[in-house]
Amino acid sequence: MRRMESPKKIGISSDQKAAKLDRRVSVAPMMDWTDRHCRFFLRGFSSDVLLYTEMINARAILRGDRARLLAFDPEEHPLALQLGGSEPAALAAAARAGEDAGYDEINLNCGCPSERVASGSFGACLMLEPGRVAECVAAMRAAVRVPVTVKMRIGVLSARAGEVSGAVAHFDARDFESLIRFTDAVRAAGCAVAIVHARKAVLGALSPRENREIPPLRYDVVRRLREAFPALPIVVNGGLRDAPAVIAALEWCDGVMLGREAYHRPFVLAELRQALRPQAGTRPTRVALIERMERYAARQLAGGERLAPIARHMLGLYAGEPGAREYRRILSEGARVPDAGVEVLRRAIPAAMSPEG
Repeated sequence: MRRMESPKKIGISSDQKAAKLDRRVSVAPMMDWTDRHCRFFLRGFSSDVLLYTEMINARAILRGDRARLLAFDPEEHPLALQLGGSEPAALAAAARAGEDAGYDEINLNCGCPSERVASGSFGACLMLEPGRVAECVAAMRAAVRVPVTVKMRIGVLSARAGEVSGAVAHFDARDFESLIRFTDAVRAAGCAVAIVHARKAVLGALSPRENREIPPLRYDVVRRLREAFPALPIVVNGGLRDAPAVIAALEWCDGVMLGREAYHRPFVLAELRQALRPQAGTRPTRVALIERMERYAARQLAGGERLAPIARHMLGLYAGEPGAREYRRILSEGARVPDAGVEVLRRAIPAAMSPEG
C-alpha cells in the first residue's frame, strides 16, 4: 500500500493544541457511563489520562439545556467532547459551544453501531459516507481552534440476523481500500487524530454489546492503517485490558483507548500512569480516592444531586481485592436510601482493607 501522505502535510506538527494532549492513554466515550460523575472519579486515578464525554447529539446542545449537557468539573481536564450528528452546520455550532464551555477536543462519533443512533443518520453508518463526514469535519475544524478528531471502526457491515458469521470475520483488499478512503477523506478535512476501534461494526443484526464481542479484533488492520498514514496520529481501541498489553500496543500506535476495563477496574489507569511515568510517584490509595469522592459528593449533594448517580460509578474501586463484593453491596444499597449522605462511601470500605489500601 502506497504512502497516502507526506509527514509534512498534517498531523501533530500542524496542530499545536493536539500535540499538547497526552493521547497515550484515554478512556472511551460510553453511553450512560462516562457522565460527569464518572469522569471526576476516573480522574483521581491519573492526572494524564484523556477523558471523553458520552456521545451528545449536536442538535440537543443547540436546542436543549446546553449548560446542563456540557457541564463538567474543572478537575476533569484534559477532557474531550464527543458529538453525534451528520449535519455540518449543526455540528459546527455544537463544536463551538463545546470549545466555549472549555473542552480540550471535539470528537465526532463514526463508530457507534446502535440502531437508535443509526436512525438519526450518525454513528457507524457514517463510515459509508466519507464525503459527508469530511464535510462535517471541515465545518467543525473551521469553527474551533481545539483539535477535531474522529472515532471510527475498521469497517461497517450491513446484515440481517443469520448473515453475520462469515462476513464479520472477513476483511479483504476491498475492505481496506474503503477504510483508506474514509480515513483519507477525514484527514484531508482536518481530522487531527483517528481513534480506531479494531472491529467491524455490524448494522442491523447485532446489538451494541454483541458488536463489542462478536466481530474479531483486527489490530493488524489498524497497524496497516497507521503505516499508510504516517503523519496522522492513530489511537487504537478495543480489547486491551492491562498495562503490558497497552505498553506493547504503544510500540506501534500513538495511543490506546480503554473502555469497559477502565470502568470496571479503574485502577488500571493508575497502573498505566506509573508504568508510563515512573517519576510520577506512587499510585493513589483506594482510601484516598474515597476521601476525594466524599468531598466531591458533598458539593454535589449540596447542589441537589443524589448520592446514587455518583456512587454507581465507584463499584469497581476494589475489583479483585478482598472484600470487593461486600463493598459493592454496601455502596449500592446504601446509596439508594433516600437522603443518603457521603458517610455511605466510607462505610463501604472493606473491613479487610488497611488504611493504606
